Amino acid sequence: MADSSKKMQIVFASAECAPFVKTGGLGDVAGSLPAALVRAGAEVIVMVPKYATIKDEYKAQMEHFADFYVSLGWRNEYCGLEKLEHDGVTYMFVDNERYFARDYPYGFFDDGERFAFFSKAITESLQHLPADFECDILHCNDWQTALAPVFLREFYQGLPLYDRVKTVFSIHNVAFQGQFSDTVMEDILGVAHIPAAATQLRCDACSINYMLGALHYADAITTVSPTYANEIQTPEFGEGLDGVLRERSYALQGILNGIDVAAFDPATDKRIAANYTVDDRSGKAACKAKLQEELGLEVRDDRPLMVMVTRLTRQKGMDLVMYALDRILSGGVQVAVLGTGDRDYEDGLRYFQDKYPGTMAARIEFDPALSQRMYAAADIFLMPSKFEPCGLSQIIAMRYGTLPIVRETGGLKDTVIPYNEFTGEGTGFSFTNFNGDEMGDAVFRAARLFWDNREAWNQLVTQAMSQDFSWTRSADKYLDLYFFMHPEIERPAAVAEAAAVEEPVAAEAEPAATVKEPAVAEEPKAEEKPVEAKPVKADPEVKVEATPEPEPEVKPAAKPAAKKTTARKTTAKKATTTKAAASKTTAAKATTAKASTTRKRTTAAAKKANEVEAAPEVKAAAEAKPAAKAPAKTAAKKTAATTKKTTATKSTTAKAATTKAAAKTAPKATAKPAAKVEETPAESKAEAAVEAKPAAKTTTRKRAATTAKKTTTKAAAPKAEGKAEDKPAVKAEPTPKAAEVKAAPKTKAETEPAKETPVSPAVPAEEKAPTKKTSVRKATAARKRR
Repeated sequence: MADSSKKMQIVFASAECAPFVKTGGLGDVAGSLPAALVRAGAEVIVMVPKYATIKDEYKAQMEHFADFYVSLGWRNEYCGLEKLEHDGVTYMFVDNERYFARDYPYGFFDDGERFAFFSKAITESLQHLPADFECDILHCNDWQTALAPVFLREFYQGLPLYDRVKTVFSIHNVAFQGQFSDTVMEDILGVAHIPAAATQLRCDACSINYMLGALHYADAITTVSPTYANEIQTPEFGEGLDGVLRERSYALQGILNGIDVAAFDPATDKRIAANYTVDDRSGKAACKAKLQEELGLEVRDDRPLMVMVTRLTRQKGMDLVMYALDRILSGGVQVAVLGTGDRDYEDGLRYFQDKYPGTMAARIEFDPALSQRMYAAADIFLMPSKFEPCGLSQIIAMRYGTLPIVRETGGLKDTVIPYNEFTGEGTGFSFTNFNGDEMGDAVFRAARLFWDNREAWNQLVTQAMSQDFSWTRSADKYLDLYFFMHPEIERPAAVAEAAAVEEPVAAEAEPAATVKEPAVAEEPKAEEKPVEAKPVKADPEVKVEATPEPEPEVKPAAKPAAKKTTARKTTAKKATTTKAAASKTTAAKATTAKASTTRKRTTAAAKKANEVEAAPEVKAAAEAKPAAKAPAKTAAKKTAATTKKTTATKSTTAKAATTKAAAKTAPKATAKPAAKVEETPAESKAEAAVEAKPAAKTTTRKRAATTAKKTTTKAAAPKAEGKAEDKPAVKAEPTPKAAEVKAAPKTKAETEPAKETPVSPAVPAEEKAPTKKTSVRKATAARKRR
């Protein structure tokens, strides 16, 4: 039973966290997601190493909360917890100066030992948290915390405090996995004597992989975009872990990152030259002019300014940039690049800056303030990554009204909607392959829109700035995962309502469509039928053919609307199947028609009219054996006038009349809405023989069916039933099509059409089939005989 008093309590562990320490996207996520979770009603403690590089202003606010020793292999290491409240979130800084009092977070020879200690300290800390905080979810991020789920399972599972803890592991970039020599397995981790751990950590004969351990041990795995979640399960993007990711794909999902929309707001940002909003973007023009002046570019508002703020590496697409930059600059596009990285790319950018003064600017440095000014001032933001788990730069660029040009990979594909010149939709531009020419083409698509259609350009900027990339939606998805893992905890009302609104809408989408379709299908539109013949609902028809028991279900009149829907769907399939047979047997039908005129018994006439309704099956069988039985012959004759049209259009209103008539003559039937698909064979046969007509005429048919049936069907039904069963056996051999169509009558479904006799003669008369007038005369004669 759900506990309504308890909140979801989460420990969020990360090697970096803005604003205290940040080297990349992980710091932004750890700095924003916990705050969004708190706003959604959860309790969160963020655990971060206490690096020496954290600003003194934050260190001064920390208070010592606890200290204890952590066993790491043969070591016992001191661990202190320093508590800090910041923007409503509780932070616990893991203090150990031997490991963390350094100038930079990563890149040291003992990183394997440092972050093994951090992972062990996280798990040990769960018993030293505030008294009212009982951890439900331990959320670990990237390889630096990947050993925490391993330690939790191997060293702490079974302890009462840890039994309820579920682990979530988030991959922010699968390329960085934490691979080290296997000598650390016993010396540092102390798990070499545990076969399960030793096996699941080892990635080759002499190495272990921290991330691999988390993928095996974590209860759930997430990554930072849905497309990236699919990509990392392939050898191309999986970096050697695609195998285990495919094995655990049931536990893997992609949840798109957001940004701190308050920190990145052009209306309030104090770091940019002028503020502006989506409605008044005059400040953006001022920002552009100021940046052009600052970077030594020509101050012109008639040339698009394209910027890059990136690491200068191949992963970020710098190969493509070097290839296409000459073409781009000579084509009239201004370019400015900020970043550091591989020496070859740095030198290449300097070369182009010298070759195109006033058009190209290269700043080989790391300058967060300048990057912000570039986001705000530029017209275009270029991000042609080879792979990109999520990417925040393109989201920030859109927030500032700068249109991104991206390669369709990972989070870039999930966040940027490519511009459609015909509909005007989109939030940027994209290209598919990792190819310099494709990238250059995308740049000039954007430039031409800027030059030639400024109105469409401005509309695109408006759409980009209006996107919602806040953490609220992402936090909701993480909470969905957390509460799924802890169903005994009741979700806060506001969040629960939001989730409840979404799911029913999705669940009801199909029924709603099914209810609407019958109404549309009542109009005689041929194209609607094949669409409805495709759903899996056609399969139950095969089941009916195999077992005659569902026969009574043909007659329910309790819910005619639903009946129409299912019957029409299976009829569409049958009508299509019998098209070929109908066209091939015109001659056979004519012969059958002549022979049938000699038989004039009342029961035969009744069956004749009945078989017209079941035209597709009977007709196909009659063509193979014209003289088999009088009912079959007369049915084939009367079907000739209507079959050509029925393959394209069918009357669902006639079905309703058929259903009512069947219900009167067979009171034993009971309505079974759940099995409506199975009841369709008889109705679909009757329906296939009837040409679609306006509703006004079918109303007359319904009355005729109701009154005439009382006098004729009682005598006709017994004999018709016997012959309806015989016919399928005769027709099963001639052709595959006949056999396919005929399997349904084995359910005795033709018994019901026999009771609908009065409907059939009226239909051809009203529909006035111009090419087969004899069918009308025969139907009239049959009525007189009765």
